[in-house]
Amino acid sequence: MEGSLRRELGAHLRASRERIGPEDVGLSGGGRRRAPGLRREEVAALAGVSVAWYTWLEQGRVATSRQVVDAVCRALRMEPDAHRHALALAGFLPAAPLAGPGPDGVGAETLRLIHGWGTAPALVLDERLDILAANAAHRRLWGDPEDLPEERRNLLLQLASGPAGDYRLVDGEPLLRGLYEQFRTAAGHVPDDPRAADITRLLHRARPDAADRWQCRTVANFPPTTVEVRAANGLRGGTDALRLTFSLLRPVAEAGVLLLVQAPADPAAQELLERLARDPARGRPGLG
Repeated sequence: MEGSLRRELGAHLRASRERIGPEDVGLSGGGRRRAPGLRREEVAALAGVSVAWYTWLEQGRVATSRQVVDAVCRALRMEPDAHRHALALAGFLPAAPLAGPGPDGVGAETLRLIHGWGTAPALVLDERLDILAANAAHRRLWGDPEDLPEERRNLLLQLASGPAGDYRLVDGEPLLRGLYEQFRTAAGHVPDDPRAADITRLLHRARPDAADRWQCRTVANFPPTTVEVRAANGLRGGTDALRLTFSLLRPVAEAGVLLLVQAPADPAAQELLERLARDPARGRPGLG
């Protein structure tokens, strides 16, 4: 295991240890604690390893067996996604590299797929959630990603800064949090990736109030997330809100590529998307 991956594994274990309390694993509080979470000696005892070995593991100083990683993850009550992440960092599962499309760009079949969805907004993304392509339905709601500076052409940055189009998320925090955990899952396998570091730096700049989130090491696969979307200035002659379910898909024929599909969550949302597709001007705020 490479030194940078050992350090990333250690940081992942340490963050998990700090999030779990003694009562979560059936231990007494043990008096006043100077730091949150379990003590290293408690994790070591629960996992059946020496304190010194567990300490070295957190410090990224040693490689270890799958049995030890599994035991530590069980001791830390890790969720399945976090457990798999630890195994991949330790070299026991295939990593999720920050790959993107091939040298010729996004495949024609993938582009035809998203452009074939006439009403459902969709994006093509790489593992860093950089935006590679958008269909017309996405541009009608959120603006054209091609209008953004290249370094800011990223889904996380767009959500953190606020989309440039005519619509806004009513409460985008669960969506942003879930996508950031997806980003962390991939970026953790390439801890020295300069683009991932640049995205994190730009997130700090866009949302300094969420600094704790950008420093958080929680990882998880993104679950389908439904959010309410409203027109920025209201619509005349119809509803100004719709509910969309955001889902990430992987085309099996194109490695390193993700599809973000924003499907209508109810008939009213489907009706508004269809109206926008027929006559985009009628769906713009202040027009009708």
